[in-house]
Amino acid sequence: MSDIVTKIGSSVLQHGNYNDRIYLMKLSRSDFPSIIGELDTLATDKGYCKIIAKVPAYAKDAFLNDGYICEASITRFYRNSEEAHFMVKYYCKSRLFDNETGLNKKVLETSESKSGNGVTVELPHGFEYTICGRSDALEIANVYKKVFETYPFPIYDPRYIEKTMDENLIYFCIWNGVNIVALASSEIDIESQNVEMTDFATLPEYQGNSFSLYLLQKMEYEMQKKNMKTAYTIARAGSYGMNIAFTKSGYEYGGTLINNTNISGNFESMNVWYKHL
Repeated sequence: MSDIVTKIGSSVLQHGNYNDRIYLMKLSRSDFPSIIGELDTLATDKGYCKIIAKVPAYAKDAFLNDGYICEASITRFYRNSEEAHFMVKYYCKSRLFDNETGLNKKVLETSESKSGNGVTVELPHGFEYTICGRSDALEIANVYKKVFETYPFPIYDPRYIEKTMDENLIYFCIWNGVNIVALASSEIDIESQNVEMTDFATLPEYQGNSFSLYLLQKMEYEMQKKNMKTAYTIARAGSYGMNIAFTKSGYEYGGTLINNTNISGNFESMNVWYKHL
């Protein structure tokens, strides 16, 4: 069961017991600063262990004054100008401690050692790349079911995939014959001119082909055509493959969100990476 996406005023947030948190995804200036108290009230009423708020620089100090800490930042996030900060408040001490600190540190060190300015990857013979349409929603959902035991959004539901396609997501896929074997999506914020590169998945039997790197370079090309200025991702901190894919592609490390996301059955810490396109 997934958490719900809703609004407080004009601001967009996700919350629920699945991730045991509130995630303020988009803050409207008209709701600031009153939304800070409303988030506290919601977290207390629901008994959530964490609030994460992605906010512009102008709001940072007010969140700090309410007991938040900054776990990650992205420069030039809003219209290639203002910073974004991932402000976090914990209500449960247990959520503060990452049991995979050693692994996550090794992944980060290894990934940063492979930092580059972008790579060119070609598909192996027999594979095909496309931008997906609504008719591919069922196949997309089936791939996500096979790759992720759990996920913070209902990506197993073809109706959800279709809905996101109608809104602000573009799905990019690699095919082997009539089957999708790898995919990812770009979640576009036209107003702020940024895009989240997200939902990367490769079927286990096709891993090792650099499909994520290939998809990422295609996604960046398409996003540049749409005048997006900043690309970012929130990647599983324990995944060598995903973190290395972003560093090789020239992304910068923005910070780590501790025990942030229920994915594949456990709470996992997530690394924030970003790149100015």
